[in-house]
Amino acid sequence: MSKLFSPLTIKSITFRNRIITSPMCMYSAADGFATDWHLVHYGSRAMGGAGAVMLEATAVRADGRIGVGDLGIWKDEHIAPLAKIASFIKNSGGIAAIQLAHSGRKGSTWAQGGESRALMPEDEDGWQTIAPSAIPFSTIMQTPREMSQQDIDEIKQSFADAALRALKAGIELIEIHAAHGYLINEFLSPIPNQRTDQYGGSRENRARLLFEVIERVQEVWPKDLPIAVRISATDWIEQGWTVDDSVWLSKKLSQAGIDIIDVSSGGTVPGAKIVSGPGYQLPFASAIKREMRDTLFVGTVGMITNAEQSETILANSDADLVFVGREFLRNPYFPLKAAQKLRSEIPVPKQYELAFIQ
Repeated sequence: MSKLFSPLTIKSITFRNRIITSPMCMYSAADGFATDWHLVHYGSRAMGGAGAVMLEATAVRADGRIGVGDLGIWKDEHIAPLAKIASFIKNSGGIAAIQLAHSGRKGSTWAQGGESRALMPEDEDGWQTIAPSAIPFSTIMQTPREMSQQDIDEIKQSFADAALRALKAGIELIEIHAAHGYLINEFLSPIPNQRTDQYGGSRENRARLLFEVIERVQEVWPKDLPIAVRISATDWIEQGWTVDDSVWLSKKLSQAGIDIIDVSSGGTVPGAKIVSGPGYQLPFASAIKREMRDTLFVGTVGMITNAEQSETILANSDADLVFVGREFLRNPYFPLKAAQKLRSEIPVPKQYELAFIQ
């Protein structure tokens, strides 16, 4: 059997295959509410055969949105439309997942498609951003307010509250967003984090917020359901976060009870020289996988676009899961077509069976 289409059980859930839809912001919500558009968007990927469908970065607070169109999970009213999506994903054979996020200093933007612009606090729909230190992401972004201990305590509670809402919505896998230069990643990286208290300075101190968030989330999240963490394996810049740091962090995450590490990179600072290409982030996941062996499931992402590439990644034990992003935007039925390529059996929606006859 193809490794890509072999089931994988983590705690109480079983993925029908190793293909996960990578969380991708769609900037199509209003006041954080999911709409019928989101139901169709995510539902089509579930019908297309994804092992798990992970909803985009979903803000745990209103001021945690990247842009005004982000999905939200900061109030109970958000639960019902998310539950509708989760139910459809599960009824289609997939695992319903969600990424819980706070944007930090990269928030308060207006975004639509590939176009975006920063909003200042006084702008209509703008808000004051927060971060570990009062250092703006770029010259066109607002200067964030340095977080107090009270702010940090409130953030931890917000992640726990969001996890509980996700559970009530029928989500079976949550991912804590600690990548791409957003709030938790801002604490991890020594570049945006210039604090001198217990959350700054040493690597252990800079990782403190992440582990305190995990601890709070675990208080409300069932022990038999998995938790993932997405990281940026490197800042792609000197004096920044490194792959060695990520290997260290992965070991700590495993000890803390995290089940999956979703390995991406970059996004912490503008102007980083990222060398991209097919599978360009795989070496980071592979380095972590070699060190972790079977103590933590490792996912990889980054220009994964075809069946053969995905199968080779898993066959070589470079990762346990492939997170597919833009290819799912081009083709919601990527897993069904990949199964044909690899001559693997995969349940096809009965309405589509005629189109996928070998």
